Amino acid sequence: MLKAAGKILAGVMRKLRESIKVGISTLEIDVLAQLLIEKERAIPAFKGYRGYPANICTSINEEIVHGIPSERRLKEGDIISLDIGINYAGYFSDVAITVPVGRVDRQAKKLIDVTKNALAEGIKQACSGNHLSDISYAIQNYVERHGFSVVKEFVGHGIGSCLHEEPEIPNFGLSHQGPLIKNGMVLAIEPMVNAGTWKSKILENQWTAVTADGKLSAHFEHTVAVTDNGPEILTC
Repeated sequence: MLKAAGKILAGVMRKLRESIKVGISTLEIDVLAQLLIEKERAIPAFKGYRGYPANICTSINEEIVHGIPSERRLKEGDIISLDIGINYAGYFSDVAITVPVGRVDRQAKKLIDVTKNALAEGIKQACSGNHLSDISYAIQNYVERHGFSVVKEFVGHGIGSCLHEEPEIPNFGLSHQGPLIKNGMVLAIEPMVNAGTWKSKILENQWTAVTADGKLSAHFEHTVAVTDNGPEILTC
């Protein structure tokens, strides 16, 4: 069922990605997400979670994570992060992407590419016998070599019969530290990367985290199973 949950969520995200265009509101994206998820007989995992008011998170430009959908419309040159989780037959999956809205500047494109590639570097380390911190180190090392910073207040996590399970997976740290990775683990690995400082602050809505310096942020995430044959991306 975990594989099924991942496959369904990947399909939903592909369709949402296609909806991103100048002029669409984040509330319209949220409504579409609900329709797509419910069509698959799944449940939006974020709605009502600790009081969260929407089906998905839509974080624009300097918003790092937990952007709440609204009447705000996307403009040319924006970047938007879509973060979605579902519950399918009691099993959870979680995925995030950042996409450009129309034409974006060179720094925004580089930020998106580096964050996506940092996720790939982290996933490579999700192998039995490695340490969880090997994922963290791989992400931070890749990001900082390209001149950006990793967010430290928010981390990846285990996932399965609950949306958030142990262990936590920071996107920073030393290699070869802490718990070992074991076959059968399912991990939501999710680097959040800022163009400037790694520091963040929370808006008055008590949900949305933004960069402390107002510079851009990007976010990518996959649900990954640790298998005998190495990491298997379930949300791809």
